[in-house]
Amino acid sequence: MSVWLTTIAAIFMGTAVLIVRMKAAKRPVTAKKIILPPIFMSTGALMFIFPYFHVTYLEVIEALAVGMLFSLILIKTSKFEVRGDDIFMKPSKAFPFILIGLLVIRVIMKLMLSSTIEVGQLSGMFWILAFGMIVPWRVAMYMQYRRLVENRTSERSQFA
Repeated sequence: MSVWLTTIAAIFMGTAVLIVRMKAAKRPVTAKKIILPPIFMSTGALMFIFPYFHVTYLEVIEALAVGMLFSLILIKTSKFEVRGDDIFMKPSKAFPFILIGLLVIRVIMKLMLSSTIEVGQLSGMFWILAFGMIVPWRVAMYMQYRRLVENRTSERSQFA
């Protein structure tokens, strides 16, 4: 029963992320907006204080590897563009499908693994997977953002 509840919750959260991301594309990007989500998400690591969520070292490595693999897809589809004096996320037509696809894969994995791994342990693994996905993605976004900011700054200083 709890596997289904957490699956439904994941679908709602995925839908919320999709809506937020599509709205965010209409507003300029800042370094703070790129860096803060992983920092906020990191508080979820407190779940590992409780034995119910403990995972083995092998499960940590597996979850991180899958998360980092998923991050490559997000990194490839996340691009910026300069509009006037601001930097915006370039809307990708594929992004909603990729996000939904990743969510579907995670739900299928969760349903398959829930028969062999305890729910708390599985929750910990999926948090690690998500964190392993968002951190490399956001680091890549930040590096791309900084390059754009530095290029704009050097272009302005050439004309000054």
